[in-house]
Amino acid sequence: MLEIRHANQRGRAEHGWLSSRHTFSFANYHDPKQNGFSDLLVINDDRVAPGQGFGKHPHRDMEIFSYVLEGSLEHKDTMGTGSVIVPGDVQLMSAGTGVAHSEYNHSPEERVHFLQIWIAPSKMGTPPRYQQRRFGPEDKRGTMRLVMSPDGANDSLILQQDARVYAGLFDGDETAQLDLADDRYAYIHVARGHVTVNGVELNEGDGVRVRDEKQLTFTHGKDAEVIAFDLRNNEQSDLWN
Repeated sequence: MLEIRHANQRGRAEHGWLSSRHTFSFANYHDPKQNGFSDLLVINDDRVAPGQGFGKHPHRDMEIFSYVLEGSLEHKDTMGTGSVIVPGDVQLMSAGTGVAHSEYNHSPEERVHFLQIWIAPSKMGTPPRYQQRRFGPEDKRGTMRLVMSPDGANDSLILQQDARVYAGLFDGDETAQLDLADDRYAYIHVARGHVTVNGVELNEGDGVRVRDEKQLTFTHGKDAEVIAFDLRNNEQSDLWN
């Protein structure tokens, strides 16, 4: 079963320097029907003005990753990590016992468009950790490339949860299948473009809760970039009930 949440149903926040769309309840946006899905708690679709960004602020006990769609994002944190993230890079920060970071648009001229995504960890109080890896267009073209997993399979980043994250690019006749094990959920987010999943047409910003499906088939893409989450079969994480 596919349950679609259209892009225009998301929460929104406009702060001048920041234009944000919230797939799930976040900050001043609250919808009791949209408090995450399984261990996936946040998908924020952010567009940040040149030279602007999020000042230093703390996190703990959360798996947080940024996925840049256009522009460049500058990251600094109290672990001593500093980097500039561009399209194709995937950054994962395990906040654990506590870490503070800042995220700024690295460019003084162009906006940055990125997704910030939070996944609940399987354990509290772990040491904080930072990971970053590049998955270029050649890795994601016409396939669903594993970018995060609990065991680092296929050179993916190591996520502290029983969840797997895939990313793919689709255009024209390109097609791919993603198999789901028995008793698993999934969530699909269309980061940009248009794509058809199991016969359902989806547009930029659309999301889909997936239950009771054994396979997801991605077809008829038009400049599409898609992120898919393979999740535990529970409506919300046991840690967050």
